[in-house]
Amino acid sequence: MARVGLLTGGGDCPGLNAVIRAVVRRGLMDGEHSALGFRHGWAGVLSDDAVELTLQSTAGILPRGGTILGTSRTNPFAENEGDRGLQAIRRTIAARGLDALIPIGGEDTLGVALRLHREGIPVVGVPKTIDNDLGGTDVTFGFQTAVQIVTDAIDRLHTTAESHNRVMVVEVMGRHAGWIATHAGLAGGADAILVPERPFDIEEVCMRLRRRHQRERSFSIVVVAEGAMPLEGTLQTREDDDVPTDAFGHARLGGIGVTLEGEIERRTGYETRVTILGHVQRGGTPVAFDRVLATRFGVGAMDAVAGERYGTMVGLHGGEIVEVALEDALREPKLLDPGLYETAELFFG
Repeated sequence: MARVGLLTGGGDCPGLNAVIRAVVRRGLMDGEHSALGFRHGWAGVLSDDAVELTLQSTAGILPRGGTILGTSRTNPFAENEGDRGLQAIRRTIAARGLDALIPIGGEDTLGVALRLHREGIPVVGVPKTIDNDLGGTDVTFGFQTAVQIVTDAIDRLHTTAESHNRVMVVEVMGRHAGWIATHAGLAGGADAILVPERPFDIEEVCMRLRRRHQRERSFSIVVVAEGAMPLEGTLQTREDDDVPTDAFGHARLGGIGVTLEGEIERRTGYETRVTILGHVQRGGTPVAFDRVLATRFGVGAMDAVAGERYGTMVGLHGGEIVEVALEDALREPKLLDPGLYETAELFFG
């Protein structure tokens, strides 16, 4: 009989509750396993703040967004924690009689999991990020929901942009990868898509918008990922020293859309407005695809624990749930497919 501890770390996303429900249901199905949920990510493990997870406490959560356990960006191995974080986690695991941890999160949460695995602590990871930039899996849950939210927003902005003859800049999430921007921009008929993988030339963007207006199209939609950067020397952005960082050293992004709003209007003379979707992309009910994928991930994680296949992460490969080494999954981010971006470029301007 295995007793597992669950936690959700990093940014929330639609589908987290489906994973929690699946782990509990799979574990309790034959009465052999039990689950404990830690509140607020790794912070809950450090402080031993947890709640028992049962069929009753996880009933009805499948369609709910967010996470019933809460989350945080706590880093147990931050500079001010060091070995104290590791020892606190060991104490909690021993006090709660846990056989394994199932952390659900992105590169940071699973990076902590990998370090714990190297310290001999049994872990099985579940990949979560709306950015879809984790290696080891074809897709992460939450991504399809975020794409649908952004696509719906672009559809709505089309009508107001056309009514006012404006350029609309839509800033979306995507620190390292432009998956959301490209999928939603392509689905929504964007006239330019700017992503982290392709530093952009602001004058080329404006040229495409001018060409579009010359064809008597008096409005345009520009989708930009928050991590998109201009070619060196072509556009002034805010200095990195002015940007706050989180516990994992990541800069808090956001604001490239505001810069583009001003530059496009100044260079083209076209009235321009920016919409920053921000955390709207994380919220609300998960679409069916994400509910199903999250459920499959939860079942797969519990099966890996039952088989004592630790140091792994569940993933989706070609429609099948697989287990990959955490080290392999985290070796490098999964960047945007160049072929997909080239397809989107056919419709720019």
